[in-house]
Amino acid sequence: MSEKLQKVLARSGQGSRRELELMIQNGRVSIDGKTAKLGDRLEDGHDSIVRIDGHKINLVAPSEEVCRVLAYNKPEGELCTRHDPDGRRTVFDRLPRLESGRWVSVGRLDANTSGLLLFTTDGELANRLMHPSHRVEREYMVRVFGDVNEQMIKNLVNGVELEDGMARFEDVVYAGGEGMNHTFYVMLTEGRNREVRRLWDSQGVTVSRLKRVRYGDIFLTKDIPRGGWMELELKEVNYLREMVELKPEENTMLTVEGQKRKKGVRQIRRAVRRHEERINDDSPRGRRGRQDKRRASSRNKDAEATSQGRRKPSGNAANRRNPLKNKPAKPRTRK
Repeated sequence: MSEKLQKVLARSGQGSRRELELMIQNGRVSIDGKTAKLGDRLEDGHDSIVRIDGHKINLVAPSEEVCRVLAYNKPEGELCTRHDPDGRRTVFDRLPRLESGRWVSVGRLDANTSGLLLFTTDGELANRLMHPSHRVEREYMVRVFGDVNEQMIKNLVNGVELEDGMARFEDVVYAGGEGMNHTFYVMLTEGRNREVRRLWDSQGVTVSRLKRVRYGDIFLTKDIPRGGWMELELKEVNYLREMVELKPEENTMLTVEGQKRKKGVRQIRRAVRRHEERINDDSPRGRRGRQDKRRASSRNKDAEATSQGRRKPSGNAANRRNPLKNKPAKPRTRK
């Protein structure tokens, strides 16, 4: 039995099938030294060497694959791309490292949108969850600026003609607001580029904040702080697989003790804060960078002391300095 090349690569965690089809079309994939083309298949038990951009890929057999899913709370300002030429932050920067394969994002959120973003090691699962034929629900909390009336809401639910075809919200629920600012919860069953913003723009109002709060029945909870992630349990993974007609997963990378002892919110926040400090630090990363920074600070202090006519003690003289010399000594008593 044979499988399509892009399906085998997706199972090996090299991207979604859609992304891999583009790689094949662009000539970035080879089989045994020959450039692959769309429609190529690999036989079961094959020993072919597959490369992407010249790098050999470790192909995963169906029996070896363990489907893992992460729920990530994306902050505003991060990009949904693996590498940014300008060095801006991406959603992949914070994810845990994998020994084999890679994380595949289930859809995208634009830089100014925050909230729930799923990642998986199974490219086939990612492809099916994103495909509009499966009609997976996505719910967003959206704050708009401008006057909103009942006719606008009817238009958004009945459908609006956009540049790439008709689009509509499955549901719109008003959540309150003051003055010109109003908050709604809206639900879609597809994930076109900036669809929520474009729908509201068509009614003459501007989206000032957008946050995804649900994907299927996976909710963004308070357990995942901004910039943090949490791995889904086997029950939740199989819910997603069943929803898109995939066989249930039997294994999980989470141990029983690990599931009982999930990371608390404070622990996740500390990890996020440490990550922020490493990124925001202008000095080189790592221990050596911190040491260099301390040395530079020490040299600056020495230079300042020299300019003021003070000489820094060195050698044994420095060791004999007593910081408690101004304090009276305690009398010694024999026991």
